[in-house]
Amino acid sequence: MIKRKIPLRKCTGCQEMKSKKELIRIVRNDAGEFALDLTGKMSGRGAYICPNKECLLKAQKSKGLERSFKCAVPKEVYEQLQRELESSADE
Repeated sequence: MIKRKIPLRKCTGCQEMKSKKELIRIVRNDAGEFALDLTGKMSGRGAYICPNKECLLKAQKSKGLERSFKCAVPKEVYEQLQRELESSADE
């Protein structure tokens, strides 16, 4: 039986390496627009964050997303992430 390699990514909040499927991907495309990539297939530069509020707060405080994208991240992206975390917590 072939053992498949599990892709790992680092969370921009807690700096832990986790499975790519466990994390939420934020994408910046060539036009400089930010979006949440729940499928993991959108084109553009990606950064990953754990699906919990603590990591989101850590990433915001330490400017982890700004460092990953090498530019300022609009407040709307953080708000959208917050809403996504709250909706996934309700389920």
